[in-house]
Amino acid sequence: MSMVGNLRKVARLGRRGGRVDLSHPARSPLGSAVVNCVLYRDGKRQETVSTIEESVARVRKQRHGFVWLGLHEPSETEFARVASLFGLHPLAAEDAVQAHQRPKLEQYDDVLFAVFKTVAYVEHEQLTATSEIVTTGEIMVFAGPDFVVTVRHGRHGSLGPLREDLEAVPAQLAKGPSAVLHAIADHVVDDYLTVTDAVQNDIDAVETEVFSPQGNQTADAGRIYQLKRELLELKRAVVPLARPLETLSTRPLRAVDPEIRAYFRDVTDHLDRAIEQITGFTALLDSILEAHLAQVAVGQNEDARRITAWAAIIAVPTMVTGMYGMRFDHMPELHWPFGYPLVLALIATACFLLHRSFKRNGWL
Repeated sequence: MSMVGNLRKVARLGRRGGRVDLSHPARSPLGSAVVNCVLYRDGKRQETVSTIEESVARVRKQRHGFVWLGLHEPSETEFARVASLFGLHPLAAEDAVQAHQRPKLEQYDDVLFAVFKTVAYVEHEQLTATSEIVTTGEIMVFAGPDFVVTVRHGRHGSLGPLREDLEAVPAQLAKGPSAVLHAIADHVVDDYLTVTDAVQNDIDAVETEVFSPQGNQTADAGRIYQLKRELLELKRAVVPLARPLETLSTRPLRAVDPEIRAYFRDVTDHLDRAIEQITGFTALLDSILEAHLAQVAVGQNEDARRITAWAAIIAVPTMVTGMYGMRFDHMPELHWPFGYPLVLALIATACFLLHRSFKRNGWL
């Protein structure tokens, strides 16, 4: 199969978010991490490239169009060749290989390096104290004058559908790498809103069960704490992105087309909505937890009152029988034939009156 055929195969699988083994030297010198590599001119895909290096050289020679290279979890060796090909800064290249980066935006000469935390909702039949609710990944984006390099970490966050959507609007894609950067930011933030809506359903379910008389107190506490942990992970992914998006939407940057800057303001608005939701979730879960702990305390007080009431009732026969268990010869009614039935009747009457009194006061 020719190199052109290989690149077309990569493009088709890239639309589905797949990963192709390109580790053979005859297929791609950049290794198996390459998911897709496409040359765009005037917003349209060009199918006449033979290698990644040739596509980069052609763009830079003609000074028209740009190359979009997509990678998935490249090794240091693989990405070192990418960094050399595109002239990426060593510090940014190191961050792109190492996952678990905070959302940020850095500028190296005329190249922007952006880190986005991707999130996905983990479906589950029933929320438990150990359920995984939110899973995170990362997308690193290098946006230069004539190239876009995307590095994805994690099992989700595929950019294949995003690429198809962009290719369906050539006028937007013709604005260059900053259009791709905006589309990725918009895609990531939209996922934030999708996840927050799903988490809202979990919080509503827990809230309903907490205030239900049939709620399991131990299970509710565990689920609330699990929701708080997962919400903290979501917050760490979403909140730090506010400053990078503010920079992209307000500051003039060489790598960002002025027309694209207005689109970043729209993404910032969506991010603010997600942050507001997460902040509200945190306060709501705190209130639910406080209410649950108050219910537990009330339940414990009710149990203590029941125990106290029954102890008081049992104390009556215990006291009477204890007195007559002393076996003195001159105790009252000790030799009277009706003494035993009378004592039993007094004990029963006293216990009945105490039980009715406690029942009336809500202790039993």
